[in-house]
Amino acid sequence: MSDTGTAAALPSRRRGAARERLLAAAARRFYADGVAATGIDTITAEAGVAKMSLYNNFSSKADLVMAYLDARHEEWLGLYRRRLEEAADGRGGVLAVFDAYADHAGLAYDHGFRGCGLLNAAAELPAGDEGRAVVRRHKEEVESLLVGHLEELLPGRPEEARGMAEHLSFLLEGAMARAGLEGAGTRLEHARAMAANLLDRL
Repeated sequence: MSDTGTAAALPSRRRGAARERLLAAAARRFYADGVAATGIDTITAEAGVAKMSLYNNFSSKADLVMAYLDARHEEWLGLYRRRLEEAADGRGGVLAVFDAYADHAGLAYDHGFRGCGLLNAAAELPAGDEGRAVVRRHKEEVESLLVGHLEELLPGRPEEARGMAEHLSFLLEGAMARAGLEGAGTRLEHARAMAANLLDRL
């Protein structure tokens, strides 16, 4: 690479590093304190960057919130895919979804586990906000994953698979809400056991 090319790449790398620091700081503060209660100054101070650096990477706080929601979704998908590698069949695939939620609950949070970060954020956003649509799509994708695994267990019975996926989604989300209130993943462990019992009856 030429000297000119190297010089041009350095600011780009710095911007990329600043973006990652800002996203990481936003993720910690949005989850611990809430989206509305977390100001730009708090995020830039925790990230160790100038306020201008935030606006060089995100057009607004709303843009940063959207990036946070997308990153949270991708983080969960990564946990799910790792769990799915251990699954031998459709039953294991369903349980991988539950395990990924438990893995998310088991991460180290600054002030303890507070439930689903996506739903927490959505609860603060006004009706019609684009961020709520992101959260909805995440929940729909989780249910779609369950449908796919259940169709493997129930070949030729797509309606039954979709109905069971909805049932398990409600079980999972209810357990996540209770786990968030209690600050521990115990309810998720119970929900997984209930799901396994239901699958054994198919």
